[in-house]
Amino acid sequence: ASYNTLYFFYVWNKTMMMLISPPLSKRSTILAYCLATKSINHRVASFSSSHYPVASALKDPSLLGDLTVSDVDTAFDVIDPGASAGELSDGSAVIGRVGLMGRDDAKAAIDKASMALKGWRDGTTALQRSSILSKWSSLIKENSEDIAKIMTMESGKPLHESRGEVNYGTSFLDYYAGEAIRPNAAGGGFLSPTPFTHPGTSAPRGKIMAVYEAVGVCALITPWNFPIAMITRKAGPALAAGCTTVLKPSELTPLTAVALETLAKRAGVPDGVFEVITADKGLTREVGDEFCTNPIVKKISFTGSTPVGKLLMKLSSDTMKRLSLELGGNAAFIVFQDADIDQAVDAAMASKFRNAGQTCVCADRFIIHKSVEDEFVTKLAGKVKQISVGHGLKKGITMGPVITSDAVDNLKEKVEEAIAQGAKCVIGGSPLTNLGPNYFEPTILTNTKESDLVWCTENFGPIVAIKTFETEEEALALANNSPVGLASYFCTKDLSRSFRFSSSLESGIVGLNEGIVSTATAPFGGVKESGLGREGSIVGMNEYMETKYVFMNV
Repeated sequence: ASYNTLYFFYVWNKTMMMLISPPLSKRSTILAYCLATKSINHRVASFSSSHYPVASALKDPSLLGDLTVSDVDTAFDVIDPGASAGELSDGSAVIGRVGLMGRDDAKAAIDKASMALKGWRDGTTALQRSSILSKWSSLIKENSEDIAKIMTMESGKPLHESRGEVNYGTSFLDYYAGEAIRPNAAGGGFLSPTPFTHPGTSAPRGKIMAVYEAVGVCALITPWNFPIAMITRKAGPALAAGCTTVLKPSELTPLTAVALETLAKRAGVPDGVFEVITADKGLTREVGDEFCTNPIVKKISFTGSTPVGKLLMKLSSDTMKRLSLELGGNAAFIVFQDADIDQAVDAAMASKFRNAGQTCVCADRFIIHKSVEDEFVTKLAGKVKQISVGHGLKKGITMGPVITSDAVDNLKEKVEEAIAQGAKCVIGGSPLTNLGPNYFEPTILTNTKESDLVWCTENFGPIVAIKTFETEEEALALANNSPVGLASYFCTKDLSRSFRFSSSLESGIVGLNEGIVSTATAPFGGVKESGLGREGSIVGMNEYMETKYVFMNV
């Protein structure tokens, strides 16, 4: 309380001094900036570096701040999803607390981003922005072990996967640091031949010029399953293009975002260019409403469920915002009779069980040629038996928990329904309550039906649902029979089929004989109800730029 009092008088004195000297026309803007700075300060000062497990696990606890907020009304708990029932009961599953921010804080952050826009977009060169992104990436790499531990403790994924995600996340900053200075980035563009002529002649008249410009203030909303990569995949191209951003990370994994903000500031990202709003589940809706209805925000980038994406699209329609929506999937994984089965099994393991099956591009619907089903299932079951389930920080663990107990209940209900309808459970099928309330066995189901929920809806868990086919046409019909179309995978040695089948699949991403295909250099996104726009590659950079046409009659 004494700190907040001193800070208030400090800010007030500075405000009055600044209001005395500038012209009257500028005083309201300065006052708004100071109030915006104060209103979002409590989030930065919201983490206790001495009272919670995550801080004691870090080499540099200052990544998460140094001050304590004990008032339950101004902060919310971050829970370790890998905790046991006992740890959840006695409170030791709480790994940290972050400031509780709502609509007013979101509006203040948007105002701050708006005031910072001109300086970032027009007051820096592309090379300067590139250098800052590179520095941010370097600092993340230098603190990679700490960030990996934060991710594992708040998302549950095994530590080796978190380390891999740090590399994946920084690859977007590295890539867009490079793209920032290319002719197809902000400030670049192209010239086109003019069709106009001077009166009475055939001589060309004027110049047609297209210029790429930053969209403006962008609101970024990211999920819990990739706490760093989903942030850098959005913020990287946005900052490279000259946009300013306000980020709302998942309420389940806010600590990684706080650490990234700390490192962004150390790298030289100016105040207002990358702001973070931490809200719990109860306040998330009002923050989203502010993002969607505030006319200052020119673009929203969201990764999450299809229903929420549709809601954001509706709410944004009155202000005609640009949207990038990376939504749900229900990926098909097809194995043809000529496939290398060992290769297919390896691809299936990589696609299905990474992050306990909690990725939007995870294979869910396994469509296996009838002649190779027995071999595929036997070999896959052998690999699944080798999965070691447990807390992500423990040595040798290869699969962690799912994110909540509600997710466990959902998976259990789907498996039970499928079995009741005639599916056979080859392995798994039950919660692992001895480990904690958020663990579920890696599971293989055969003889599933298209009407089973485990087949026709996204599972977001470690369940393989298998159905067989006999003809290529049948496989294609099964794969495309879904309202979503984010990713698909298939395995074959037939080159003609490779081109034919990949062009016929209704999905934005196709993996051929491979289970993990995401990279910063490739466009990522879906078709149908899996969303709009693309992230990654130069296409991802275009999402944060407007094209201005200038005709010069010179």
